[in-house]
Amino acid sequence: MPAKEFTLDDLKRILLAGAGADESVDLDADISDTDFETLGYESLALLETSSRIEREFGVSLDEGALFDANTPRALIAVVNNHLLALESA
Repeated sequence: MPAKEFTLDDLKRILLAGAGADESVDLDADISDTDFETLGYESLALLETSSRIEREFGVSLDEGALFDANTPRALIAVVNNHLLALESA
């Protein structure tokens, strides 16, 4: 686990700041394995999320990795793997 961990709370905060939230979605529920499309976040929202993650955590995600990680749990794992790699470099 990296020293600076990217958490579900971090992701929720970044999603809300960058794209807001669909009124029909409860982000306080367990959304870890819900795909982003169901949560109301399309590709533009995810690109904005990626930019905000890069600015805040120093992790640059390529589009393939970003769109392959189609759930919050998967995206959090990708970001934390990048953080761990940065620490090891």
